[in-house]
Amino acid sequence: MNKAISKSRLPQPALQSGQIWRMDGSHVQIGVVGKRLVHYKHFKGEAKRTSNSLSAIPVLEKFLRSKKAVLVQT
Repeated sequence: MNKAISKSRLPQPALQSGQIWRMDGSHVQIGVVGKRLVHYKHFKGEAKRTSNSLSAIPVLEKFLRSKKAVLVQT
């Protein structure tokens, strides 16, 4: 009988205002977190300015997980 090997991975922290998530070649800065939506900025490369984006919280969390984002600053 084969037993499933569990990964020792910490759960992803909840989104909070002011967080910065780093990915390959870009980063996401969290603005305002509401009940269901979150305002954020997605900087690609060395961009100095970018527009605000609005998304549902589960959608942004799924995006961060898929891109293997790392929390840099809270």
